[in-house]
Amino acid sequence: MLIGIPPILGPELLFTLRSMGHGDEIAIVDANYPAQEHARRLVRADGHGLVPLLRGILAVMPLDDDTPAAICRAALFNDPEQAGAIHHEIDAVCGNLKPGYAVLPLKGADLYPRVRAAHTIVASSEMALYANVILRKGVVRGPE
Repeated sequence: MLIGIPPILGPELLFTLRSMGHGDEIAIVDANYPAQEHARRLVRADGHGLVPLLRGILAVMPLDDDTPAAICRAALFNDPEQAGAIHHEIDAVCGNLKPGYAVLPLKGADLYPRVRAAHTIVASSEMALYANVILRKGVVRGPE
């Protein structure tokens, strides 16, 4: 155990987050997503839902300030105009933990290629459909 690190972030996920550079993206996907097939690097988070993983990652990872959308998510039926309960929960968590960052819902044709290109895919056990999130890593700025 470590002080100040959410316990949901296991050694493999912590290694991944530390290894990522500015502009790299990490995707957290639901249990139905073909993560093994699509991942360049795969971290399994079996037994954990998407929202607790999202909370844990956002607690330690800076988001990119140099892009209009550092947080993207899937949309209900791949239609950005639609959202289910999980999408409202994702939006609320991101709004609370990363105020000032908009959550951009994407249609499937835009989301899935980005998930495949992500630095790492985290496969959760989330059962809600279309429960996929992409986070773009930023920098930790030193004292000016």
